[in-house]
Amino acid sequence: MMEFVTVKRIDNSRLVRTVSQGHWRDLFKFAALGAALVALLLAYAGQHFRCLRVQYQLEELKAQRAEAVERNAQLKLQAAALSAPGRIDQLARGELGLTVPVPGQVAPPTSPADGMFAQERSPRTDPGSSTAQ
Repeated sequence: MMEFVTVKRIDNSRLVRTVSQGHWRDLFKFAALGAALVALLLAYAGQHFRCLRVQYQLEELKAQRAEAVERNAQLKLQAAALSAPGRIDQLARGELGLTVPVPGQVAPPTSPADGMFAQERSPRTDPGSSTAQ
């Protein structure tokens, strides 16, 4: 037994499918929901990456502070070594050739009798000039 298949060509080009208003409304709701979800996701990602950047900056500042504290300690030790009285005495005697003063070589500074160290000077005026014009 043989079977025959016939194909009927149907022309549907003249048919226009109408789209209901409910379909467009659902499409816009879905698009708005998707946009809101993407906006929330981007806001979260932005805050997360900003937080990571701040953490890296904080670690860098902590490292800089540790270096500064170490450098400060080194400088304090160096200042203490440079200002040691024995070292200063050795430099004064050896390199500069200074000696202990002989009694009477150093005289204390004298102060004025009235106790005034500086005076205010009055401004100069020419005898021929007049201030009122």
